[in-house]
Amino acid sequence: MGITREILIRYKYLNFPVKNGAPKLLVRCVLDRNDIREFEIELASGEPDYWVFMDVSRLIGRQLSITVLDAEDKNILDTIEQGDEIKGADNLYQEKYRPQFHFSSRRGWINDPNGLVYYKGEYHLFYQHNPYGCKWGNMHWGHAVSKDLIHWNELGDVLYPDEMGTMFSGSGVVDTYNTSGLKCGAEDPIVLFYTAAGGTSIQSTGHPFTQCIAYSIDGGRTWTKYHDNPVIGEIKSGNRDPKVVWHESTGRWLMALYLEGEDYALFASSDLKNWSQFAEYRIEGTGECPDIFELPVDGDPNNKRWVFWSANGSYMIGSFDGRNFVEEYRHITGSSIEAGYSYAAQTWSNIPKDDGRVIQISWATIDIPDMPFNGCMTFPCELTLRTTDEGVRLFTYPVREIEDLYRHRYSYEFQMLKKDVPLSVDVDSELMDICFELDLGSAKRIIMDIHGIELSYDAKEQKLYFMDKCAVLKPQQKKISLRILVDRAIIEIFGNEGLVYMPIGAIDQDENKGLEFLAEGGEAVLTSLNISSLSSIWT
Repeated sequence: MGITREILIRYKYLNFPVKNGAPKLLVRCVLDRNDIREFEIELASGEPDYWVFMDVSRLIGRQLSITVLDAEDKNILDTIEQGDEIKGADNLYQEKYRPQFHFSSRRGWINDPNGLVYYKGEYHLFYQHNPYGCKWGNMHWGHAVSKDLIHWNELGDVLYPDEMGTMFSGSGVVDTYNTSGLKCGAEDPIVLFYTAAGGTSIQSTGHPFTQCIAYSIDGGRTWTKYHDNPVIGEIKSGNRDPKVVWHESTGRWLMALYLEGEDYALFASSDLKNWSQFAEYRIEGTGECPDIFELPVDGDPNNKRWVFWSANGSYMIGSFDGRNFVEEYRHITGSSIEAGYSYAAQTWSNIPKDDGRVIQISWATIDIPDMPFNGCMTFPCELTLRTTDEGVRLFTYPVREIEDLYRHRYSYEFQMLKKDVPLSVDVDSELMDICFELDLGSAKRIIMDIHGIELSYDAKEQKLYFMDKCAVLKPQQKKISLRILVDRAIIEIFGNEGLVYMPIGAIDQDENKGLEFLAEGGEAVLTSLNISSLSSIWT
């Protein structure tokens, strides 16, 4: 039986108290007859662990009806408070485990990045978001913008669950030529593609997974779901994650869509609303969240290849004329990010031609305990294709904008690592960008201590070990190079200029901020070591 409370909205936010482990309650908020929001929440009846919020600013002066089902505490809705501030956010962005230069949401769980577009000086980052708890569920699309890929301004949720389903992953494009006919005013339409995940909520019971669009005609500040959704109906149960790109030579839009198992489909459209399937691919060892993009090989603009990417970081490289994909190289399992906590990476669309970079970000699948938020994004990286001894491969490396965060820089050259004698580096910084090249010499094993966490390289196995992960890293002329981004709760490792990429959750870092190197079984040389301390993006 339900309990209902009528609230006259007088302030910007409704604040909901959350108690971890409390029974999940189904809450139904009727904003108006066409806007009914349902979500599950561990609503606290006593002292909460943290507070979450709903932005109700557009309802100020109006009545809101809130109903909760199956609550034992008949007064539980009285715990909901109004205010112009997010309750309990006095230390926002300064929490114990809050990453300081990786994006995380103010409140709640986040996972896959979605809808990545660049428009008029702003990078738009949408993401899978549960605004009402720190576990997966209630899938919304959150939204943040940045001028520099570094400092992010969180704008709030833009896509809410509805009767068609919760809001699963997808992509975004800028419709520069107004092929959709959605333009109304000076701004180009920004069009988002998402999966309405029918059956993943009470509200959407009995509905299938379908592909839908939403759009903005004011530069990405307000969003409207298309009145004639879905634009693609159910093909396979669970089909999802539409990734849309513009194919210049054929003058049409293309969509890569995950079907089921290891199967994907390609679709084409002239107007973003009507789609026809023209191909289907099976890529072993992969599943969901496809991406497709073009890159020059070794920087040669006359020698380009397309990359078909999947959620786990496996990919294939080949030629693509907009109709037929001819595979040339495949990198399945043992991929560059297999050894790390990275998933569902996506690239930004509409990057200006005078920039020309392909920029990627992914969900760092780390669990951040005892916080009012959970999860973060990896640091934005530039992708390149380079020729290696094993064929053409993707390289992943931090975007150059990271240098805007540099506070102090320290440089060292030709530091001898004597056998079994530690070399300490006196750098007292929590946040760091560390770059070094190592001549392995006669050493059998190299150990680096980063804030009390061991990173090691086994010269015989040619493997890099960090916490519970390892990756093959072959030396070049007996040398390896490493770049390490050290943040609160997450450390990212880039081996040999990004051929190997290992983002790792690192919650238990020592308060001692020093670094130490050790060569076991022989001598080695740090031919170069450059350390930059970083500023927080939140201050």
